Amino acid sequence: MNNDKKPVLITGSHRSGSTWVGRMIAQSPEVVYIHEPFSVSDAPSKGICNTEFKYWFTYVTDDNDKNYYQPIKDMLAFKYNLIAALKTARNFSMVKQFWQEYRQFASYHQAGSIPLIKDPIAFFSAEWLQSKFAMNIIVLIRHPAAFVSSIKKLNWSHPFSHFLAQDLLMRNILFPFREEITQYANSQPSVIDQGILLWRIIHHTILQYQRQHPQWFFIRHEDLSREPLNNFAKIFQYINLEMTADVLKRVEEYSGSENPPDTDFPYTLKRNSQVNIWNWKKRLTPSEIVYIRNHVEEVSKYFYSDADW
Repeated sequence: MNNDKKPVLITGSHRSGSTWVGRMIAQSPEVVYIHEPFSVSDAPSKGICNTEFKYWFTYVTDDNDKNYYQPIKDMLAFKYNLIAALKTARNFSMVKQFWQEYRQFASYHQAGSIPLIKDPIAFFSAEWLQSKFAMNIIVLIRHPAAFVSSIKKLNWSHPFSHFLAQDLLMRNILFPFREEITQYANSQPSVIDQGILLWRIIHHTILQYQRQHPQWFFIRHEDLSREPLNNFAKIFQYINLEMTADVLKRVEEYSGSENPPDTDFPYTLKRNSQVNIWNWKKRLTPSEIVYIRNHVEEVSKYFYSDADW
């Protein structure tokens, strides 16, 4: 791998466009997309990443990386663990799948391809990933009402106990929110309240990242949606990749005005990106919008002005 072609991490809050960004970058023939290895429920095969993440938003540091360092190092080097994968095979079709993955990873390794990890669940481990593997970090920021409206639409609940179970995470990063997290772990707040607290936690941390890591690339989902060609060009420049005519065409295809403004499927990527910015105004009631703003303003004011509301 060329020294100037580093591995890439796309992170930020979930529902912030990380899949869109990751898939567009992966249109480059030099890049290989790896989907959410930190996921608890939808992780790739053990051949791709031979470890297990017990908690949502697992926090990895030098103090607890014993079970994570080598599997992630192998994944980024495209060293496929065929034996580990085959141990999980339940039928012949899975064996065929793992053999195909093994051959693909061998070709990626030989070609010196660039691994791109798309993973909002790796958010709190971004510093460790950058430190250990010299990754280029791209952090996506999302309007709080847009984030909460997406959580509301999907009715996604979050197990806040997973934060409390990670002593290092609570001690090093989430200590300002300990009381609220404990309350939410012991009760059943509404999905909107859960979304508000998650947004505050994640974006409060993004503020810390911005101060401590000015070399990372931070971008608001709304800015990317308004000017996708211009801002994807900046992203490609940051990771030292050429934005070819084919990539430009694909970005236009997935963000153009001919696409639907919204979709009922959470992972549909083709959208009218400019209209999609304001979908939260249709998903939320006026009182919900006021409620959300009142509860996030302490953090959101650093990212969004009155005009964004």
